[in-house]
Amino acid sequence: MNTKSLIDRLLQSGTEALQSTQRGGAPGRSGGGGGDLSQFLKGAGGSALAGTAVALLLGNKKARKMGGKALKYGGAAALGLVAYQAFRTWQSSRDSAPQHEPRTLDRVPEPEAEEHSQAILKAMLGAAKADGHIDDRERQLIDAQIVDFTGDRALEAWVDEELRKPVDPADIAARATTPELAAEMYLASLLMIDEESFMEKAYLDELARRLQLDEGLRAELHAASERAGG
Repeated sequence: MNTKSLIDRLLQSGTEALQSTQRGGAPGRSGGGGGDLSQFLKGAGGSALAGTAVALLLGNKKARKMGGKALKYGGAAALGLVAYQAFRTWQSSRDSAPQHEPRTLDRVPEPEAEEHSQAILKAMLGAAKADGHIDDRERQLIDAQIVDFTGDRALEAWVDEELRKPVDPADIAARATTPELAAEMYLASLLMIDEESFMEKAYLDELARRLQLDEGLRAELHAASERAGG
């Protein structure tokens, strides 16, 4: 399976939908080629995401609000880079602790990158389910898009199985074999939830507990997410 490629394609599908609508002169786009993607998503242009796999995972209403941050990452390696920077900043604040070069997704070889990617996608899917919005019809649409993206039936079956499972932060956290991977999984989850939702925030808090994230690292991941999202 090539899970990293699927994460890339999921995010690219949303970006392509937005760019297509923007070229058509949708609200929120400036004539000079600038514009704020986050504001665009909150306005009428957010409907461009409807039907894309990333919107189905986020929920169309949440896609308008949260999707701009997620789409600005551009792919799995970019997410790994943000986690790397957050981890290094956190390390530098801990003068008494030994430091090491973080092994995030953007810095590990295959097949380790595939293991990272599967853990990250598992975290994204778990966070997407936290508000209970993914029904059987939406799951089938997601399955169809995954096959269209990758042609990989094994990967489709794996994603479908993950979407069918009950939400379980402990099961997700069990995939975090290193502190860096825990940070990446938390960051990916953070992109997929609405922190103003009590249910989703409670899920994120429990995931952080199960991942055994240091509070300082967790705070740095939130700050890094905001910086990357613009």
